[in-house]
Parts: sequence; structure tokens; C-alpha cells
Amino acid sequence: MTKINLTRRAALTLGSLSAVAAPALLQAGPAAARALRGAAYEADRKAILTMAGDYHVQFDFRETVPFLDEYNPIDQKISGGDEMVRVIEDNDKRIALQHTLVMTMDGKSFVIKHWRQDWTYEPATVLVYAGDGAWKLEEVPAAQRAGAWSQTVWQTDDSPRYGGVGKWAHDLGVSRWTSGDTWRPLARRDAVRKPPYDRYLGINRHALTPSGWVHEQDNAKVGPKNGQLATFVHEIVLNTYDKDKKFNAGPGEAYWAATNDYWANVRGFWDEAVARGKGVKVPEEANNGSITGPKLMGWAQDIADGKSDTAKATAQAKALIGSLG
Repeated sequence: MTKINLTRRAALTLGSLSAVAAPALLQAGPAAARALRGAAYEADRKAILTMAGDYHVQFDFRETVPFLDEYNPIDQKISGGDEMVRVIEDNDKRIALQHTLVMTMDGKSFVIKHWRQDWTYEPATVLVYAGDGAWKLEEVPAAQRAGAWSQTVWQTDDSPRYGGVGKWAHDLGVSRWTSGDTWRPLARRDAVRKPPYDRYLGINRHALTPSGWVHEQDNAKVGPKNGQLATFVHEIVLNTYDKDKKFNAGPGEAYWAATNDYWANVRGFWDEAVARGKGVKVPEEANNGSITGPKLMGWAQDIADGKSDTAKATAQAKALIGSLG
């Protein structure tokens, strides 16, 4: 795996504590610790929390430059929908944002639990994609973690997708976070086509805009070629989140009221699986993503529909996730 590469900012950040301040921070409570970290840390937290809300989202995927003669870039793909983003955890050094699609067709609402992004301040480790359906915990050197945040992205069933580390910048009129190089498995949009590449190496940027925020990706689509990894094509991804209070988020709120405890348990089971093996292996299928997805999502829907209860579904989820290597 490529070692995490972070560009160090020349400006001094309060994430890099002096030898005098560090012991005080370690002994301080959460409120005092936050005060010691100062304005830069608070600006980072505010930017992350600002991404919560109700949005109309557009997903724009464009393959750009091919790097092998035999590869022809596919056509641009644009899709979208209405999405609610909610803060489901917020403590001293960790913020979790849950995305949920709320769609309406023929007067009927459909709720689809979407991805989750976890932010951790000055992380000691980050969970990264290691290829072939495996994720591993990778240490973040102390010099690189100072003042930085990791973003770990989880799939619809809360299984891992990718993780990266970077720093927030608040200048030139924009608050933005940029990751280092980040490996990730194929998304369903590509996996169903069975392309010659089998993973992405990308850089992620999250930036606040006047109307909401944007997630930009600069991806290399990489796969085996003559016994080595090769770049087949570059891809630009532009996911825009524009504030939208017109759509009815009520069905999404109702889904979470019914399934919140179940999903909190599922998140805990995944954390235990990762910690137990210093990573986790979750085989993937082209149509479903992780093989755990259909069952974990289905049990949640059974709770929402009144066909099951939290205790039963939690036991099923624990057994499934616990069976993974």
C-alpha cells in the first residue's frame, strides 16, 4: 500500500502542541482539551458539522485521460437525489455523519441508508483498503497526524469502504479538507460492468460552498496488467450537495427512529471486528457491494416495517459480522 502522504502546512497549527501544553492536554477534560486546541481546531469542527442538513445531491462521474492504448473512456454518468445528512456522533475528537437518501416515486417515499463518514482528530491509525476485499489499520506517523483529521467512509451496511488523512484549510474564502492518496474498492457503478481495473487510488476534497458543500475526487482507476498494477484511466468525480428544504425528510427520520439502535449495534460490531484483527476482510459482489449488505440492510428494513425487532436483528448481525475473517 502507498504510505499516507500529507502536505504539511507552513502555518503553525494548534494541533502541534508545545512540550509544555501537551501534558496539560492529556490530563484535561474534553472541554478543557478543546480550549487548549484553539481556534484552528474549532474551525475544523465547525466545517465538518456544517455538512449536516437536507440536500439535493448530484453525482457526476467523468473518465478523462486513458493511459493504455486499448482502453476507451466510458461516457459521463450523472445521477442525483434528495439526501439527509445527520450527526450521529459528536465528541471531543470524533464526529460521525450519516447520509440517507429519501426518494419519492409515484407519490410513495423510499428510504435508502447511504454512506457514512467518520472524522477523527489526530488519529493514531486509519483504516485503509488493502485490496482483494481486505481493509487494514495503518499507523499515522506523529508528524503527519498533528492538526490532521482522518475521514473513514463506510458503506450502506456500515462495512468499510476507504479511509484517508488530511488537514483542513480555512483561507482564500474557502474551508476545505484534502486527503492524501487513498485506495478504495470499485463502486457498484463500475463493478457491474466488470472492467479491467479493480480499484481506485484517489484524492478527496471536501469544501464548503455558499449553497452547501462539494465532494471532489481525483481518481486513478488501477488494475493488474502483465503482473503489475497499472493505471487504465483517470476519473474526475464531482458530488454537489445543495441545501434543499423542499423535500420531505420525514420518512428518513421515521426510518432512523425505528432502526437507530440496531445500526448503532452494527457499527459497534464492525469496530470490534476491525480491532480484533487489526483490519477485516469482507468479500464483495458486483451487484451488492459487500456480501454482508443484503442481510444487514434487510434486517434493518424488517425492523422499520414491523416484521422484526431490534434484539433479534442485532443478534443476527452480530453472528454475521463475527463470522468474518
